[in-house]
Amino acid sequence: MMDEDSRYEAVRSRDGRFDGAFFFAVETTGIYCRPSCPAVTPKRHNVRFFATAAAAQGSGFRACRRCRPDAVPGSAEWNVRADVVGRAMRLISDGVVDREGVSGLAARLGYSARQVQRQLTAEVGAGPVALARAQRAHTARVLLQTTGLPVTEIAFAAGFASVRQFNDTVREVYAATPTEVRAAAPRTRDGRRPAPGAGIPLRLAHRGPYQAAAVFDQLAAEAVAGVEEVCGPPGGRTYRRTLRLPYGTGIVAVEERTRAPRTGTGTRPGGWLDARLHLTDPRDLTTAVQRLRRLFDLDADPYAVDERLGADPRLAPLVAARPGLRSPGAVDPLEPAVRALVGSAGAEPLVRRYGKALDAPSGGLTHLFPEPAVLAEAEPDGPLGALAVALADGTLRLDAGADRDDAVAVLLALPGMDPAVAAAVRVRALGDPDVAPPGTEVPDAWRPWRSYAVQHLRVAGESG
Repeated sequence: MMDEDSRYEAVRSRDGRFDGAFFFAVETTGIYCRPSCPAVTPKRHNVRFFATAAAAQGSGFRACRRCRPDAVPGSAEWNVRADVVGRAMRLISDGVVDREGVSGLAARLGYSARQVQRQLTAEVGAGPVALARAQRAHTARVLLQTTGLPVTEIAFAAGFASVRQFNDTVREVYAATPTEVRAAAPRTRDGRRPAPGAGIPLRLAHRGPYQAAAVFDQLAAEAVAGVEEVCGPPGGRTYRRTLRLPYGTGIVAVEERTRAPRTGTGTRPGGWLDARLHLTDPRDLTTAVQRLRRLFDLDADPYAVDERLGADPRLAPLVAARPGLRSPGAVDPLEPAVRALVGSAGAEPLVRRYGKALDAPSGGLTHLFPEPAVLAEAEPDGPLGALAVALADGTLRLDAGADRDDAVAVLLALPGMDPAVAAAVRVRALGDPDVAPPGTEVPDAWRPWRSYAVQHLRVAGESG
């Protein structure tokens, strides 16, 4: 935890390590920024600090056009925390409030709407509606600046209930009309707007160093034919996959090569992965982006991970060799559970038999991963059937807001499950950063980053 003086020092030094961890606003300008904003540092007595962009917006501040604070990586805290606030933040990022309302969010968490509102407001300075509103504003900006969709369609695709609400929010957050936001978008070299059908170009931001090669090696080794493919030579590979989303389907391509921003006079470590997303329904943009962020572990805090693990004599040389190593997650909770049971090779025939075929195949991408209900009906017996049935009827939850301990307890109660499978699911589907392989002696000094420690050992070819 940082006090306000420490936060101001981070702002004064333009330290990008804290981008997304907190935001600061300047009372004399009415603008809020990321800590690494290159603008002139404001005087301390004019600065206010906020845990989230939504809290800054709720206090009447608008987003800086120079540093784009809405485009920072998410706070790593919400992936680490397993309490109700952490679970709520993950669910809100997944678009649950837009799809199911605050009551739906509360039901998933097992709390009343009033309790959720109170806890979020106390900890992050904004309730679920305000947090979802800030996310909708960001989605709207992305669609305005990267697609040729009519403004009216963008309003509803971003999750707004009306065009008026959309217009008011964009003006409040960006101090510009939607038309002005669109006009400020970077142009292509020939000055043209994105062509219809070209997909949505994305910059998937991360903080600190990012070991893309290790992530792409793992994705290539585990790829399920028909659902995923990795193309190109090492260093310039593209990961492509299909996505099953709440309103439709998607195909995404993510480039291996990382991009770094210009640092200027400040410290802006980090960068982004370039991606291009094709959606059958643009309302799925927010959810698709958040699931990709979980898959590539883009909201991690590599500084905290490397500091803790680098102090261990066994891990120190591994951390020095691969700073910023990530622990990949998943876009579909069923996938890692099925792979843990039958392996990627065993999942391929399931995709061919029970996965929904794409209307238009794209290269080697032909199917969506099977839905739990379909798999439960087709394969009702054995461990795989028990897993699919539990997911289909809601007995087992592996979504972004699931209680990790409860989910593992349900998993272990299913026939054919063992601690190794449960641990693999906990890392990949539930995104737990602190999982040790069952039956291994793992030092307490590796907590709370044991998943990353195991990843270092795996990539280096060592056993846990």
